[in-house]
Amino acid sequence: MMPSINEIQNEIIEEFELFDRWLDKYEYIIDLGRNLDRLDDEYKRDGNLVPGCQSRVWLHAELKDGKAVYCADSDAIITKGIIALLIRVLSGQSPERVCEAELYFIDRIGLKDHLSSTRSNGLVNMIGKMRAVARDLAEAA
Repeated sequence: MMPSINEIQNEIIEEFELFDRWLDKYEYIIDLGRNLDRLDDEYKRDGNLVPGCQSRVWLHAELKDGKAVYCADSDAIITKGIIALLIRVLSGQSPERVCEAELYFIDRIGLKDHLSSTRSNGLVNMIGKMRAVARDLAEAA
């Protein structure tokens, strides 16, 4: 059974507690980005771009067995790591849960405090796009 959004968030919080310095946390985020599956080129189109991001971020989702399944890519490695975290939390959940989720892990790991204002805005836009796509998937079902 798929862990709940909160269970996954708590796992991420525990993982980030292993690091004392933010430099190490950044390295971890970069590693997550490097390990994110590559997005097929067919999904790297304008309609899948997340608006308002400093770097280009493509987000694609499909409904599989009633669950929103996300894949994404970015041309910036730190951004790719951030979207990897969001995918880990939200992918495989119902569209309704994606839309209702309180993503507390972002504040708890201190991510928003350690991003530039443009990257922070991009994070908000990534979450917004993931929720918008989930709504679209739910309506299409």
